[in-house]
Amino acid sequence: MKTVLIADDHPIMLSGVESLIASAQYEVVGRIADGAEVLPAIEALRPEIVLLDVSMPGMTGTEILERLREQDSPAKVVLLTAQLEDDALLEAMRLSVEGIVLKNGGERSLIDCLDKVSAGGRWIPQDLLVRASALRERQKSDPLNTLSERERQLSELVAEGLRNRAIADELGLSEGTVKVYLNRIYEKLGISSRTELVLAMTRARGN
Repeated sequence: MKTVLIADDHPIMLSGVESLIASAQYEVVGRIADGAEVLPAIEALRPEIVLLDVSMPGMTGTEILERLREQDSPAKVVLLTAQLEDDALLEAMRLSVEGIVLKNGGERSLIDCLDKVSAGGRWIPQDLLVRASALRERQKSDPLNTLSERERQLSELVAEGLRNRAIADELGLSEGTVKVYLNRIYEKLGISSRTELVLAMTRARGN
C-alpha cells in the first residue's frame, strides 16, 4: 500500500481528501495544516507521495517542492489547488512536479492522478500544459519573466540595497538559501554579479 502525506490548511478539505485516499487503498501517514511543518514531517514519515496544497501558511506548495528537489528527496509530489497562478505553474513545471490536481476537478481525478504517479507516471491536465507552453514563449521576450515569484521578490530586495542577511530575515529564509536563489537568478538572467542584477531590475522598473 502506497503511503501519502497530505498538507492542506483547510480542515474540511484535509479530512475529505484523507477519507477519499484511504478508500482507494492509500495509507495516509500524516496530515499537515501548516506549510512550515511539511518538510520535517516528510523527513520523519518518509511518505512515497506528498499531496500539497499550493497556498498554505508558512511555506507554499511550490516552495516545499523546490526544497524537496534541492534535497534530492525520493518523495513524489502532487499539487492540489483551486487555481494556479502563472508563476506557480511555471515553477512547478520547471521542478518537474509529478502531478497537479485542481480541487474542482472531481474526486476521480485525484485518485487517477495518484494511481498514475504511484506507477511512475506524470499527471498534468492538458490545459495546464498548453498554458505553460504559451507562458514559456512569452518569457523569451523578457528574461525577467523567467524568474519565479520568490526570485522576483528577492531580486527586488537586492535592488533596494539589502544584503543577504537582511533579505533572509525579510523572506524568512536562511542566508544559505538566499545564496542558492541568487545563483539561480544569475543563471536564468545570464549575469554574474549583484551589480548586474541591480541594473537589470532598475531597467525593468523604468519600462
